[in-house]
Amino acid sequence: MGFDATPEWDDVEGPQLGMNTQTFGDLLELPSPAGRIPAAVYGFRDMTGQYREQPHSNLSTAVTQGGGAILTEALLESGWFQPIEREGLQDLLTERRVARQLRDNVAALQEARVLFEGGIVGYDRALTTGGVAARYFGLGASEEYQIDQVTVNLRAVNVENGMVLVSVTTTKTIYSYKVSGGLFRFVRHQRLLDAEGGYTLNEPRLLATSDAISAAVIHLIVRGLVDNHWRLANSEDLDHPIIEAYLVQHRQRLGQGG
Repeated sequence: MGFDATPEWDDVEGPQLGMNTQTFGDLLELPSPAGRIPAAVYGFRDMTGQYREQPHSNLSTAVTQGGGAILTEALLESGWFQPIEREGLQDLLTERRVARQLRDNVAALQEARVLFEGGIVGYDRALTTGGVAARYFGLGASEEYQIDQVTVNLRAVNVENGMVLVSVTTTKTIYSYKVSGGLFRFVRHQRLLDAEGGYTLNEPRLLATSDAISAAVIHLIVRGLVDNHWRLANSEDLDHPIIEAYLVQHRQRLGQGG
């Protein structure tokens, strides 16, 4: 009989598109703007200065370093902004120099009207921890949880005069949950039974960061509408459920009620 060293992975899912969250869904469902605004993103840095907790590594950062890429995708998918490549500007300029040597009709680069600044400004571990455990006659079980929080800040800056048009700060809670059980008992003389089992659920930090950035983009668009920095294609869409929901959050933060 032959031996097949290849394991079967019948239940393993294939690659999927990322950021499949409710907040990102809200971003996609925003009503259309009067026109897309050219926007530049030079980066969205990790400003926390934190590293992963031991024993994993003290050389790996606690949050993603790809905030700029996540923000650019969120701006593009919102339908409100047309991101202009700036993080890879040097590569772009190099390609344009090559193109210029091959032909003289190289089009001018698109200038941005809005510059997006900000970053991941906070990552707080173990804001809340807890759990319960019990053991009786060698049989026991435990349940533990931990709540972390990631915070991002996003600012829209008018390129013409440098004025900050809108600045928003959003937070996303990250949940971790662990359940375990065990049995420790002598089944007979000099025969010890020791068994353990359990599972752990950890919300991905990248997904939580993406969620916070998507929420920041939506809040920024809504705040910009209120302050007349940009307009809807249809003014009646100001009553759109998503816009109204985020306006309620803003009013509650200001203590103005719903």
